[in-house]
Amino acid sequence: MPVFTAEEVAQHRTPKDRVWVTYKDGVYDVTDFVAQHPGGAAKIMLAAGGSVEPFWGLYQQHMKQEVRDILAQYRIGSLKGGAAAVAPTEDPYRNEPRRHPALIVRSDKPFNGETPAELLVASPVTPNDMFFVRHHLPVPVIDNDKFTVTVEGAGMRSLQLSVQQLQQNFKRAQVAATVQCTGNRRTEMKAAPAPGGSAAQIKGLDWELGAISNAEWGGVLLRDVLLAAGLQPGDASVQHIHLIGLDTDMTGTPYAASIPIDKALSEAGDVLLAWEMNGQPIPADHGGPLRVVVPGTTGARSVKWIGRIVASADECQGHWQQKDYKAFSPGTDWDAIDWSAAPAIQEMPVVSAICEPAEGAELSTYDSEVTIKGYAWSGGGRDIIRVDVSADGGKTWSPAKLSKHPHSRPSRAWAWTLYEATLPLPEGFKGQLQLACKATDQSYNTQPEDVSSIWNIRGLVNNAWHKVNVSVVE
Repeated sequence: MPVFTAEEVAQHRTPKDRVWVTYKDGVYDVTDFVAQHPGGAAKIMLAAGGSVEPFWGLYQQHMKQEVRDILAQYRIGSLKGGAAAVAPTEDPYRNEPRRHPALIVRSDKPFNGETPAELLVASPVTPNDMFFVRHHLPVPVIDNDKFTVTVEGAGMRSLQLSVQQLQQNFKRAQVAATVQCTGNRRTEMKAAPAPGGSAAQIKGLDWELGAISNAEWGGVLLRDVLLAAGLQPGDASVQHIHLIGLDTDMTGTPYAASIPIDKALSEAGDVLLAWEMNGQPIPADHGGPLRVVVPGTTGARSVKWIGRIVASADECQGHWQQKDYKAFSPGTDWDAIDWSAAPAIQEMPVVSAICEPAEGAELSTYDSEVTIKGYAWSGGGRDIIRVDVSADGGKTWSPAKLSKHPHSRPSRAWAWTLYEATLPLPEGFKGQLQLACKATDQSYNTQPEDVSSIWNIRGLVNNAWHKVNVSVVE
């Protein structure tokens, strides 16, 4: 196999000259793969003419054998001097905060961890240390004493506000709100076959049912800040509010998202600039010193470590707004995806899950009954009006007792509903039993029976009935 120097590799940085990259001691011509890159062509082109390792260090979802196998198909030679020929890079994750060991880790770098199921129903409010963590990039190092957020854009004067100025100059607001990752319960969708016998594969973190948590958030309404900056309600030149974080990749590109202006300015939208979480300053892992909380909306829009807020005529053009967090037809595969054909997910569908008993639990025939506990939630502030539970896989149903946040009300029910039901076991039954739950919200939206009709290659917005298999033994 040919041997190439690092200087020779560096000459191949465009499709015209071919796009070469290195990984360890290998040289790869990835020109024909660029357009297929799930993260977009622009991302992979950042590594053109050099090593992919710094970028794989940043986006560690690449650290899988299946990804290395794809890269191996494009190997054209070896790197002279091996991996030592590539300049070492500093670990971008060297300043990560400490996490509670009870969190179930789904990726180390960036860190992503879910709340254990039994802790989700232990309290209406999830403790800060147990609140699920979803990061796309390294946690930024922020000097809280020097921190400010910039508010600017069409029709407004520019403001730079510290947390102290927000606290002193605006009315305090408090909102109980659930935050849920768009990919919560993805593993169930991954376990199901692609519709129609397709070979399509779902890509994404292996979230089970714990990529969701609930907290009491304290801060000020984003609406009040936008109005103070001079934004006029009804200004047709402003249709979106961009939310730009201080977390960045190696090129300095930040995490960014946007929400519709109607949500941002709604008196009933309750969008917060929050500095407090369950009565404490927001921890770094959850966006402190200041983050956005967009109630009723997928967690991807509740931008942490908020650095800039921009009023715009256009939607945010960032990767996570335009080329992620969109769901497609079950028949859409990666080679046919058109990201512009689907809107960015904002409000989430109605969902529920069984947290107790756990999958594979053993029940005793002497108990003669089973107690089922879990959560239910719907996007857009739609209140949960009923949770049905079943001890026979959905053949028969019984309503559960609901426990709601005291400030929850129809159309502004931002916090989840916890539920509990005790059902009799079939008399004399021994063997496998399937428990199931499904929720209905105030608009009478309910959950589909299985994932077949909502299956999608990103494994997003899975709100099928949640099922748990248990054994009944003597």
